[in-house]
Amino acid sequence: MNLPIALPYEPRPRDCALRLRRRAVPTLGTRRARQHRGRRLLALLAMVAVPALAAPSPWQAFGIGDAGNTQLAVDPMPFEQPGSSFPGSAFYYIAPTEQLPGGTSTTAASGAQLFDFNTGPIARAMRIDNSGVDRSRALECLTAAIYYEAASEPDQGQRAVAQVVLNRVAHPSFPGTVCGVVYQGSERSTGCQFSFTCDGSLMRVPSKFFWERARGVAAQALSGYVESSVGLATHYHTNAVHPYWAPSLHFITTIGAHRFYSLMGRAGDVGTFRFAYAGGEPLAAPHPHNAAADKIPDPVLDPLALQRAYDNGLKTAQGGIPAASGDSPVQPGPAPRYSAEVQGRGGDKQYSGDKLPGSGSHGIKPEYENSGNWIAQPGG
Repeated sequence: MNLPIALPYEPRPRDCALRLRRRAVPTLGTRRARQHRGRRLLALLAMVAVPALAAPSPWQAFGIGDAGNTQLAVDPMPFEQPGSSFPGSAFYYIAPTEQLPGGTSTTAASGAQLFDFNTGPIARAMRIDNSGVDRSRALECLTAAIYYEAASEPDQGQRAVAQVVLNRVAHPSFPGTVCGVVYQGSERSTGCQFSFTCDGSLMRVPSKFFWERARGVAAQALSGYVESSVGLATHYHTNAVHPYWAPSLHFITTIGAHRFYSLMGRAGDVGTFRFAYAGGEPLAAPHPHNAAADKIPDPVLDPLALQRAYDNGLKTAQGGIPAASGDSPVQPGPAPRYSAEVQGRGGDKQYSGDKLPGSGSHGIKPEYENSGNWIAQPGG
């Protein structure tokens, strides 16, 4: 029989709950991040310190200009200053229209007649925007004139050639269309107004780049741009030639390889030009060759004959004045013819000045007989 063995007393074990913080296992990424942390801090400090050291004025930490300065004085604009404004001065502060070098803005040129002390009267703007046909033909003809006459010229030289064409359009002795002016006399073998229209230059294929350049100048001229440096010039020639008519015309200026002239006398007077476009552009092509045209002189093709015609016409209007030395006196024109009704009221007599109010043989009152004469005895 087995006897029970007494064992020593042991307390009951208690429940145990522990929270152990496990250390993260270091990886390659965390090691590199720890290594570059100090470098990033140094870069940030450099970004702040370098502008502060390089600033020309005392550096203000994180200051944005003078945004925080409430005492900053703001200078007034010129028109806000006392004494700088006057009636109409607002026009001096309006942004001007775009203007090319050496020219006149379209806004100014479209108004009254302008004048330049170097070139004399300046042409007014001529805008050709009637219809699509007129505009396209005029643009084609003016582009050809600029390209074949001044493809290698500076911009001002090309604008000057375009202005000569438009000045001729405005002159009553030349065709009233751009294509008519450009191709005038092209039916001749020689003696055309623009040499490229009768010397075979049109057989050459134009360069696309220079053609587009000339086209841009032509478009500006047809939109109202005025080249003021050539005034009312209607003729020009290159420096390589010296035409017979050059000494008898008014020389204006030289641009590039061209010398520009305007007509003298009544033919070149500013009142002779009419800068109004009526349309009706012909085909943008030279005229068919006509051998008979070479034998018929055209006074319009000769600028000296054109000037003489205007001078003779003016003297004819004055009546009985010799046209030139050695010529017979110019006879006045015939008297006007009136209708039967006007003839019944007296005809030309009713337009005479013998019915003016007043007395005396000349119809002048005695108190006005000495009007305009110097006073022999002041106060008498």
